[in-house]
Amino acid sequence: MKSATIQLEALACPSCMQKIEGAVKALEGVDKDTVKVLFNSSKAKLDFDEDKISIDDIENAITKVGYEVQKSKVK
Repeated sequence: MKSATIQLEALACPSCMQKIEGAVKALEGVDKDTVKVLFNSSKAKLDFDEDKISIDDIENAITKVGYEVQKSKVK
């Protein structure tokens, strides 16, 4: 498992967090229990199985629901 911190554009409202969380949790290979979107810092944190999904796939899912990814860090 890898851990990712994804810096997002500024989030305007709590429903933005829910949209992003829902999109990421729906992805195969993401540990759904670890997904957290932090409103004040506009970050998403999660663990994922790099054998099943890539950070690019996760970023694309966030972009598809209408939010810009600024950068990602994977450990």
